Amino acid sequence: MARIPSCFVFGAGTPPATPPKIAADDIVIAADGGYTFINNAGIRADALIGDFDSLDAGAIRESGDLIVQRLPEEKDSTDMLAALQYGLGRGFTHFHIYGGAGGRQDHTLANIQCLGFLAGRGARGYLHDGGSVATAVKGGLRLASRRSGVISIFAFGGPAEGVWVQGLKYELANARLTSDFPLGVSNAFTGRPVYIKAERGILLVVYPSGTRELA
Repeated sequence: MARIPSCFVFGAGTPPATPPKIAADDIVIAADGGYTFINNAGIRADALIGDFDSLDAGAIRESGDLIVQRLPEEKDSTDMLAALQYGLGRGFTHFHIYGGAGGRQDHTLANIQCLGFLAGRGARGYLHDGGSVATAVKGGLRLASRRSGVISIFAFGGPAEGVWVQGLKYELANARLTSDFPLGVSNAFTGRPVYIKAERGILLVVYPSGTRELA
């Protein structure tokens, strides 16, 4: 199976302890203050998007390869969402978000909402936060087996119906999850491959970093 190029977006939240591996055909976007981490880590930046309320404009290293989009301070969307929209416009369907959690709790929640925004447009977003990854799934998700680790599954943005969970300690068959009752929290890997599906609605799945997703 051919590798799918990804869009890496760095926000101003808690940075990753170790910079992710970025291939030559991936794109890197700094959402405002995330540009500081990119510079310090020696990561190339393809685009910088934001209103610069958390970044000193004098710190920007201008180059012919860097696209800079300055947004107004008063706007309806966040810098992160604008960065994701830019990536969608470039044709990317896989997004890895770093520095999108920690810091302000409202921004963390907004970035989780961005995962649903991507899922509703046929894309997949992964919000990396320390030792865990959150992703919003419309349809099905397969994960490789793990002998240990906690995984949680939530209805996102409304009820999720026809929910199937196989390969975990607690399985579901044609169940209904709602966004006001955390039935799917703290499930466990059992050493078997995992299959998760919602026939209707979107699921938010949180699992340990390093868990491999299967085709």
